[in-house]
Amino acid sequence: MNYAARLIAGTVAVLVVTVLVLIVGADRLLEPDLVRESLAFLRRHASLIRETLPTDSTQWQPYTQRSAEAAQIRVTIIDRSSRVRADSDVMAGEIGRVENHADRPEVAAALGSAGVGSDTRRSTTVGRRYMYVALAGGPGVIRAAMSYDQIDAILSRARRLILAAAVPALVLGSLLAWLAARRIGRPMGEIGVAAQAIARGESPHLPYAGIPDVDRLSGHLREMYRELTERFEGLRRRQSETAAIVDSMVEGVLSSDSRGQIVTANPAARRMLGYGELDPLPPLPLLIRSKDARDALAAINNGEPIADREVAFGDRTYLLNARRLPTGGTVVVLHDLTHLKRLETVRRDFVANASHELKTPLTAISGYAETLLADPPEPEISKKFLETILSNARRMQRLVDDQLDLSRIESGGWTPSIERIAIEPVAREAWALAAPTSTETPRLEVRLDPIASFVEADPEALRQVFRNLFENAVRHTAPTGSVTVAATAESGGTHISIADTGSGIASDHLPRVFERFYRVDPSRSREQGGTGLGLAIVKHLVEGHRGRLWAESELGRGTTIHTWWPAQG
Repeated sequence: MNYAARLIAGTVAVLVVTVLVLIVGADRLLEPDLVRESLAFLRRHASLIRETLPTDSTQWQPYTQRSAEAAQIRVTIIDRSSRVRADSDVMAGEIGRVENHADRPEVAAALGSAGVGSDTRRSTTVGRRYMYVALAGGPGVIRAAMSYDQIDAILSRARRLILAAAVPALVLGSLLAWLAARRIGRPMGEIGVAAQAIARGESPHLPYAGIPDVDRLSGHLREMYRELTERFEGLRRRQSETAAIVDSMVEGVLSSDSRGQIVTANPAARRMLGYGELDPLPPLPLLIRSKDARDALAAINNGEPIADREVAFGDRTYLLNARRLPTGGTVVVLHDLTHLKRLETVRRDFVANASHELKTPLTAISGYAETLLADPPEPEISKKFLETILSNARRMQRLVDDQLDLSRIESGGWTPSIERIAIEPVAREAWALAAPTSTETPRLEVRLDPIASFVEADPEALRQVFRNLFENAVRHTAPTGSVTVAATAESGGTHISIADTGSGIASDHLPRVFERFYRVDPSRSREQGGTGLGLAIVKHLVEGHRGRLWAESELGRGTTIHTWWPAQG
């Protein structure tokens, strides 16, 4: 039921209740007053009749009839033996058959010490309800009576008057309620619709009713909507900023509700746990399958926060931080330490390898120098010792130079100066440095496509790439073998390969050959003077041109190093 219907129904109900209250009140208040007035009226007439009653008893019957007719009452004369001597409602010939009134309360009271009595009851003589007043006097008692129907008639007239006034009032009140409902109900209904729109987050239409209270309510709702809009906008903005921050974090962030269902999972967390952007996520206890992580989550459920605990997921290591939320859920932050662990391993390996690479020539240098100082040998032997010292010093110098070159390239301090270079002259120049002409070195072959005889690269970088690759090839290829440089145009750039017919590399070593200090055969490489940094330098130089580098090899059948140099235009 809408507001208008409730207003009309309420008004009609109030009017109906008011009418009923008036009718009942009239009966309850008017009837006692009428009874009291009637009894007083009867007493006055009974007293008057007592004073004017004829002394001749034969005149009593006509006298009572005249008196009763004049006052519209009933008059009865009763002697002291309670026998009726005259009654205005009884024919003269019937007086003798009227029963004795000794048992009538008002007669008994009048004949008693009180001298007056009253009662209301149904008359056994005439069969109607009467009010009686009896006074001592005359032959015994003078009694005046009035039919109760007169009071009932007055009350009925009062009810009819009230109803006659109530019906127009009811109609008028209903009409006014209908008009008020139309005036107030329409804007109130619109305000209700506007409130529902606010609840849905939509823009409300608030009416102007011209009614101060209603307009104040509309104004308050309008102000409330404005404040809610501003607050929601602020919350959305902060939520968007928070979501953007969480999504851009390299750390994986997970949050769950009290039942363990995932509420938030940023892209980093999905990537770490092997889930796509739209893949459904299982509950948190099933999502993290590592035993270490499950133990950590069990500790969180016991109220213990977890800080900086290393956990392993397969072949990766994560730093886990987690704590319980006030709502009963859990927030988990994962930081991938795998790369840092790998870098730490590389650092340790580098320190160990660099120390080992420096230790061998230093041992030789210090040993021969101590020998020369302690017991100077013959000049020829001294010359050999000094040549060995010089060779190892140069080896150390090459190691330091290669490490400095590699550090400069890795740190971003080197930028290639791109030129269009003829490949064959640079290759032959580098070969002359890497494999001095002798009968103990393999032969060099250059096979270039006519459209791939030039490459866009830094000349010094290309020369260094060729030299390092040639040195590796010469060390692992027999003098009867060959080293082939080939170039073809391919995929928007130039593909240059250096293939040898040497000992080759096992497939399990291929993924690591471009790591610094990694050696397939460490003892042989050190004997031949390699620093272990050549392929690492080649990798960084090629990638510095935005190129690619990969290796193919088979044991006993040689190795091919492929490089791809993009066109720089």
